[in-house]
Amino acid sequence: MRRDASPGPAAGPLVRPAQQQALLDQSPTRPRIERQAVTRVFDGITCYEVPARTAIDHVPEAAELPFRWAASPYRGCESGCRYCAGRRGHRYLGLDPAEDFATSIVVKTTLADRLRRELASPRWAGEPVALGVAGDCYQPAEETYRLMPGVIRALADAANPFTVLTKSPLVLRDLDLLRDAAKVTEVGVLVSVGFVDDRVRRAVEPGAASPQRRLEVCAALNDGGIPCGVLMAPILPLITDSADHLQATVRRAAEAGAVSVTPVVLRLPSGARETYLAWLEREHPGLVPRYQALYGKGQVAEEGYRRRVAEQVRALAEAYGIGRSARRWRRRRTPTRQLALV
Repeated sequence: MRRDASPGPAAGPLVRPAQQQALLDQSPTRPRIERQAVTRVFDGITCYEVPARTAIDHVPEAAELPFRWAASPYRGCESGCRYCAGRRGHRYLGLDPAEDFATSIVVKTTLADRLRRELASPRWAGEPVALGVAGDCYQPAEETYRLMPGVIRALADAANPFTVLTKSPLVLRDLDLLRDAAKVTEVGVLVSVGFVDDRVRRAVEPGAASPQRRLEVCAALNDGGIPCGVLMAPILPLITDSADHLQATVRRAAEAGAVSVTPVVLRLPSGARETYLAWLEREHPGLVPRYQALYGKGQVAEEGYRRRVAEQVRALAEAYGIGRSARRWRRRRTPTRQLALV
């Protein structure tokens, strides 16, 4: 995607302003979002610019995230994670959850202004807000549109607590803004690191930064005064749920100074289910029957399995001292010994 350091919507190749094009082409075969948005293309990535109808959305309980409310500048994500639950939303836009999720990004250009109005509403109770649930709020599109500074300032001006969810090193660009916000409200970051095996990352998170780079971001944020934990999501059944995988991930989170580790087992809602299981059938066909037994027809794994994994992670976090103090646990190793990736 082409980068533009200037704030606000970027100047780019304008494909079709929705209001003009709609008069010319009302074809029902065109994606619904194309009939509503200004469309720009940057280096093969299609961005649909739309005004934000709402800013704060309810997080479903099935997501198993420690938040009730979320705001997302973007829908869709260039990381292209095969398991991403956000894929389902593309179906409602007339886009293909499998083919379009990483290449067709909805950009809510007026999110910061809408957020200010909703935060000022007497009906809003000032609850914590998670940023980046529907798509990474620091994905490459953010380099062009620069929506997050306005979002952070809106939350800071309202003294509303918030947590950023991301896989991207770009969050460090806004470290000073996060520190300013932390002077008036509770601010945190959760870096998503479900596993530390980079071979798995290349297979299921093709556009995301490596686990090592994300853990470096975690360390930099904590060093910079912003509490950062690890969202251990997703843990992939039968792939990254072994004792060795779990231990390596929690240990590396501890080495990075993570203030918390939150385990989340893979969810397979509609949209993500088809994409992930298609990959599984290609790469690990022997696991497909076991996934069918574990998930049945639902989007979450069997409760007993999820409980066992969560207990393992909690025990490991306790063993490595995560959350007990700001002091980092560091294992002994010779200068020539590399960090193991399992």
